[in-house]
Amino acid sequence: MAVEQLYYTSCEQGLSGFSGFQFNAVSSGVRADVMHAVEALAGYEPPRSMLNSDSPEDLARCPVNLCFVPESGDDEKGATVLCARYVGRDSAQRFGNYFAHALHTSDFDRDGDGLLGIELWGSPEWTASPVAENEIPPLPGPPRPGPLTPEAADEFVAAEPHAAAQLPHLLAAAFSALHERRTVVVVDSTTERIAHWFAAVCYLLPPPLARRLSFATYAHKPGRSRLHLIGAVPGTRIDIGPDDHDVYRVFDFAAGHFPPDGEIPVHHLVRLLLRVGVRQASAVWSWTDAYTSGEERYQGDWHAPFAAAAATGGMELRPADVRAVALWAPEAAHAGELRAEAARDIYLRYPDLDDEELAGLSRAAADGGDAELHQEIEGRLYASRMRAAMHGTAPGAPPPVRLADPVLRERAAADWTELLREADDQQAVRLHLWALDSRLPVPQGYAWPALERLARSLLEATATRSAPDGHRGEVRRLFHASPDFRSALADAVGDLLGQRPGQQGVLLQFPGDLLGEGDLAGRPELLRHYWVAQTERRPDRAVEHLLRILRLTGAATPDAELLRDLWPYRRWTVTEAIAFVRRLHPDAVIGPAAVEWLEAALQKEPQTEDELRPSLELCELLTDPRRIAWLSTQAVSCVAAVEQLNGLLNGTATAQQLADGFTAVKTDRWGPARALVHLRLPGALMARPVDPREVRTFLARFPDRTVVSYLKQLLAATRSGKRATPAVLDHVTGLELILKRYRTGLPLLYQDYVAAICEHAEQEWDVRDTELLAAALRPHHGPSAQRVNAIAAERLGAARKLARRLRGKGDRRDQGEGGK
Repeated sequence: MAVEQLYYTSCEQGLSGFSGFQFNAVSSGVRADVMHAVEALAGYEPPRSMLNSDSPEDLARCPVNLCFVPESGDDEKGATVLCARYVGRDSAQRFGNYFAHALHTSDFDRDGDGLLGIELWGSPEWTASPVAENEIPPLPGPPRPGPLTPEAADEFVAAEPHAAAQLPHLLAAAFSALHERRTVVVVDSTTERIAHWFAAVCYLLPPPLARRLSFATYAHKPGRSRLHLIGAVPGTRIDIGPDDHDVYRVFDFAAGHFPPDGEIPVHHLVRLLLRVGVRQASAVWSWTDAYTSGEERYQGDWHAPFAAAAATGGMELRPADVRAVALWAPEAAHAGELRAEAARDIYLRYPDLDDEELAGLSRAAADGGDAELHQEIEGRLYASRMRAAMHGTAPGAPPPVRLADPVLRERAAADWTELLREADDQQAVRLHLWALDSRLPVPQGYAWPALERLARSLLEATATRSAPDGHRGEVRRLFHASPDFRSALADAVGDLLGQRPGQQGVLLQFPGDLLGEGDLAGRPELLRHYWVAQTERRPDRAVEHLLRILRLTGAATPDAELLRDLWPYRRWTVTEAIAFVRRLHPDAVIGPAAVEWLEAALQKEPQTEDELRPSLELCELLTDPRRIAWLSTQAVSCVAAVEQLNGLLNGTATAQQLADGFTAVKTDRWGPARALVHLRLPGALMARPVDPREVRTFLARFPDRTVVSYLKQLLAATRSGKRATPAVLDHVTGLELILKRYRTGLPLLYQDYVAAICEHAEQEWDVRDTELLAAALRPHHGPSAQRVNAIAAERLGAARKLARRLRGKGDRRDQGEGGK
């Protein structure tokens, strides 16, 4: 796309059709928004002392505004560069006329052939005379540059007395303006000098930033502009409001007034750029392209790539520059092999590098393909890194590298041995990890005794058990990485348990708890301790551990000592006894200690249904003829009694038969049998039919707990809201007989339950069930039958009366609605 031209001035012939300030001529196709933008930039007002300038000499002394606004990237306005000059009088001979010549393009870098905006200062392209035609052609090619070059800017800076002190701050302010929406105002005696200051800044900036830098070499009112760089001459009113002092920074080279020292931080990049100089900066920036990623924005992003390029060109770097390159190189994957070249250059030229810098160069060499340099730096780093790792002062450091050079490896092994002699437990763990990670050939005759000492020390030190997570993690990592350490720790545990019997808890404390079954293979006594200790941690797996120990030792049955070790504070629960019986072959022979524990579990009395179920399961398991042979005569009687009672619960037809059967069995001697009486019998009685006359008889046979449970369940069934079953009707009839015939002989504990059951049946049951109750009572007690029948009739009559009343209300409502 060609570079469009626009002329703006006060003239009689222009695009507006009347005289005055207007576009005198523009290139064909210039958009309206471009014209509006140029008109906003073109405004010019000379200093008051130059307003009446008329002669060519006076007009030549007036400020020239070269203004550049780059394309912003977020719109389609493109870039504009404009040169505005004061021309004195207009066609009506009035002072105040100026001529602005603007160039516009959508891509200034492309159409300007790589020129910077400031390089159009003094360009032969600029004109200050209107034309008769309203259309002017675009430029035939890239605009021609003016006299400003890096050499010219460098010579200007070299001759300026304020440059050494203020150019660093001016350049730093320009960096800041690009990223913090600040404006830098440069005041000097002429706009030509201002243009040279701007050129020096542009040549020192990274080219991508220099192309984004907007500027105007002259503004009559700088406080109204938001460009990055603004020029002003003496006499210009710099009307910066009190709220804008943080936005504008003024460098007045004419009067010698500058921002206070320390107000503008000067980055190390700025200092390096000024040492390179304006003349050479452009060349170094061109070399820097190979080191950049395209993501650089701030001074810190540009520092290391520029320093690396400068070093490649043989320029001297300061310590801050060297450090920037060393820390940047390992992260600069985009630079490929160049980062390894930069690392080699820095390493060879600057010997006073610290460990962090050496580490960065080492990584850059490795990632960039320079294995020789990587090994050389690692050898230099090895001893200090190893010491830092031992002391834990290098968190996040890269893992140690295996040294290929035999001499370096031998020297490193000697250093490792010396460090280990002075190390405490935690430091020794770190050193052993270091040796493993770097495959350091530590002499075996020294390493194994060192591991043994370390294992014993860690095991016996109370500090180890309360060690922070970091130390525990290191010990854990050494344990998993080193078979020798695992073996040494197992030996240390075995020795400790041999000296202090019964201290299996050491296998539950750090670091003994790291040992697993596989680590103790071939050590049966230690494995026995291990499973005993594991039971303390997981008591729910005690039976499993018991059987493991039996298999391990080859014993057929546990002795009393083993049982006490695994269950030190109690005997088996019923569930544990079941697990033991299930896992033991029925033909096995068990010793007296196991029999004693089994029978103790067997004879426990369950207190709830949840406890009763496993108790019955144990009894059922022991009915196997081979297993029952394990038991004593008393325990065999218990199993038999439970089996008989279960048979009655599952096989009798009536409540009388069930009560007779339970009464015949001696249930008070066995816990499970007593539990069946208390927990299962009440519901079983209530669910079976009964001769009402027998209810009183069988209630008298059982303990209060059983009878109260029976009455509670019968009360619940009575209040269920469902129709009464024949069995429930039988039992309630029996209670009615007891209540009316034998109330004085009924225990006080039962009276409230019986009364509540009978009252609910009479008053709340379905009337049909109440009538059935009356019929059931009739053969046994006529007065009770009559009373209950009368209650049923009264309830039925009341229900019918209520139904008639409700129907009457409905009929009257219907009639009323019909009348309406």
